[in-house]
Amino acid sequence: MKDWLKQRNTFTHTNLLSELSLEPTDWRNFLRMDEQTYFKLLGLVTPIIKKNDTNMRQAITAHERLCATLRFLASGTTYENLKFETAISAQCLGTIIPETCKAIITVLKSYMKVNTEEEWRKIAKDFEERWQFPNCLGAIDGKHIRIIPPPGSGSYFWNYKNFNSIVLMACANANYEFIWCEVGTNGRVSDGGAIQNTIFL
Repeated sequence: MKDWLKQRNTFTHTNLLSELSLEPTDWRNFLRMDEQTYFKLLGLVTPIIKKNDTNMRQAITAHERLCATLRFLASGTTYENLKFETAISAQCLGTIIPETCKAIITVLKSYMKVNTEEEWRKIAKDFEERWQFPNCLGAIDGKHIRIIPPPGSGSYFWNYKNFNSIVLMACANANYEFIWCEVGTNGRVSDGGAIQNTIFL
């Protein structure tokens, strides 16, 4: 391990967060969420992503793992660039970030379920009262997420915007809150095909 990486406690990005807590706008810009939401999410994912210290080294904390993951998602940077900001090696980030993303999906799934007729009626009522849009159960849209395509995939992920992507489809209630989302359809598929590939239909 490189010497500067061994000094993660000194160079870690979580030290910056301590300073950003005094500047809420900068905190939100850094992680794309406010401090209260961040620590709520941290509390939810910690049991899943927390690792134990060993005789060889101290584990990277859940706080550092989540912060690195959110920064990666917010900035779109590479692991190689993110290692300087986090003092975590690119190889380690390549394991941490996918693990943390899976943990986020696991803990947030329960927040995006509409289980009862009463909940659907409330969504429709909110749309009518707030937006004068009666009988609406959600606003759905998709977004192309830029990716580096897997080797040998050819034009499978190439979209009409002239880059490789996978499609994120989401449905929101009248208060801009997700009630359903799904990601994974290859970008080459049309808008109609993308929604056809989801569990929404």
